[in-house]
Amino acid sequence: MKTRWIQLEEVDSTNSFLMAHKAEYEEDLVVVTATHQTAGRGQGGNRWYDHPGDSLLFSMLVHPLTVPVARQYLLSMAEALAVRAALGNYVEGLQLKWPNDIYWHDRKLSGTLIETAVGREGLRDVIFGTGININQAQFAVDAPNPVSLYQIIGHRTDPYEVLQAILTAFPIYYNKVLTGAAHEVIADYHAALYRREGFHRYQDATGVFEARLVQVRPDGRLELCDRQGHHRLYGFKEVSYILPTAEPFGPLFAK
Repeated sequence: MKTRWIQLEEVDSTNSFLMAHKAEYEEDLVVVTATHQTAGRGQGGNRWYDHPGDSLLFSMLVHPLTVPVARQYLLSMAEALAVRAALGNYVEGLQLKWPNDIYWHDRKLSGTLIETAVGREGLRDVIFGTGININQAQFAVDAPNPVSLYQIIGHRTDPYEVLQAILTAFPIYYNKVLTGAAHEVIADYHAALYRREGFHRYQDATGVFEARLVQVRPDGRLELCDRQGHHRLYGFKEVSYILPTAEPFGPLFAK
């Protein structure tokens, strides 16, 4: 996979940068990193806040022309598995929280915003914009449940060492999607899902309910089965996880 890596000191958003400049690059994979984002974005219009140098902030551009639009979430599965694999070099117990987060227990370590461009033939461009909490000793912003790699393992880590591991893992999962081995990606993704076992509390437009996770479909919809045996399908932002109340979490707490 021919790759180009662009390193920026500061940018509004690495996703926005790639959106504006993607026509300039012919490589199979274009990676943009930034020490600081002034307007980092998350899913559904959320902001991604970072202290300069503490986060790994990057976006990846690919051109998965052979992947049907209806199965584009397979690409999200592939990217999430690559990030989890890289972070798994440092800590155990990482899970994938639908739609695009990496969790350590009930705390968010990483999030990804995915943006796509569709042409007449189907998918043309996909940009993964990922932020990973690497070296934060504490979080000043009133985020509900963040955690950093530093808080888990007790020492600082080179963010670009983590990125190199991601760039090693990503082509493996990505090529499986492109070459007909997507079933392997689906199986690995579901095996790593947050709340993959048991009943848990969720909330949708009708209220709070308990359900078990059935699957995440290739089109990205989450399938739950409630205690009455009814199957419920949700797109992004149509249902939320009710998480345990987060206690203050400082550095060096991991055992």
